[in-house]
Amino acid sequence: MYAVVETGGKQYKVSKGDVIRVERLGGAVGDTIELDQVLLIKDDNGLQVGNPTVAGMKVVGTIASQRRGKKIVIFKYKRRKNYRLKQGHRQDYSWVEIKDITAAQGGGKSGPQKGGRKLPKRKG
Repeated sequence: MYAVVETGGKQYKVSKGDVIRVERLGGAVGDTIELDQVLLIKDDNGLQVGNPTVAGMKVVGTIASQRRGKKIVIFKYKRRKNYRLKQGHRQDYSWVEIKDITAAQGGGKSGPQKGGRKLPKRKG
């Protein structure tokens, strides 16, 4: 069984027991998190593809560690102009261990939501 989840603007294929590196999540090491943006589920019953998410499914995991990634060097240069700019950046990441892929409590909604503000009917 595996699922495709979205977090931090990226999509990850996860199974039970996997450890994935995602954009920094709020919380401390050992905290339980729930990823409810499940885009796809593959299990014994077949393949379920969401529109855009699968209704009532979530992925449960724990934060294994919070660290920073490797340093990226940004070097801007313009020839013959004596312009050189060197910058560095280290991204914050969370390592999440996937514990389970389950149905959410209370049944979530899938796809585009209808409703919201009602517009008055036009006369004439």
